Amino acid sequence: MTYAKISTLKIYEQIAEQLKQHILDGGWKSGDKLPSTKELSEQFKVGRSTMREALSALKAMGLIEIRHGEGCFVRAVEPSAIQMPSFDSLLLSKETIFELMEARIALEAANAAIAAVRRTDEDLDAFAALLDVMAERIGDEAFGESSDIEFHHLLAKATHNSIMVRLLDTISSQMEAAIREARRLQLYGHKKMSVRLLEEHQAIFEAVSRRDAAGAEAAVRAHLTHVEQVLRDYLASS
Repeated sequence: MTYAKISTLKIYEQIAEQLKQHILDGGWKSGDKLPSTKELSEQFKVGRSTMREALSALKAMGLIEIRHGEGCFVRAVEPSAIQMPSFDSLLLSKETIFELMEARIALEAANAAIAAVRRTDEDLDAFAALLDVMAERIGDEAFGESSDIEFHHLLAKATHNSIMVRLLDTISSQMEAAIREARRLQLYGHKKMSVRLLEEHQAIFEAVSRRDAAGAEAAVRAHLTHVEQVLRDYLASS
């Protein structure tokens, strides 16, 4: 008797595979803009959170670039360099999640120090514009989550080191899949917490703006250590 192979891929991974193949087959070319998350969700008949996970997976592979307020765009990459990241162990192991948090703090502390030295006026303009909108939309859970991700992506971009950007994208995408619900409930569901997070982001921005590498690194460590503790407390009790 022969048996058909049973797929262990989650829904978002199956969607990501289909989108990846469409790009590799030339359906979307480098620089093309993908349909909106809403449109893709309707086409695949899934929720937007599932579609965002699929897009995050494509981003982690380096296949697309997600531009805040603009959408998702196809990047120029070699097909052989594209791999689907595995999230199974992260979803099952709290220990692995905590290790990811530790790795992210180390990476982003380095990013902040480098960005403080290399940042341009254009980088500062992007930070300032995002922080203005974040302040205006305090309490908006979905925007709070997406803008937080965008802030840290801007920090990585301000290093002007593409490897730093790719490393952050990979770690962040894995963490997003593993702790999305916990993070949204604990960090963005409370106005007081949202205000504190905004203040922490502003402190990072101010240090980068004045080219204070040590200050920027310290501000990032303080911010992410705070976030880590909130999530640790939640995950430990769940």
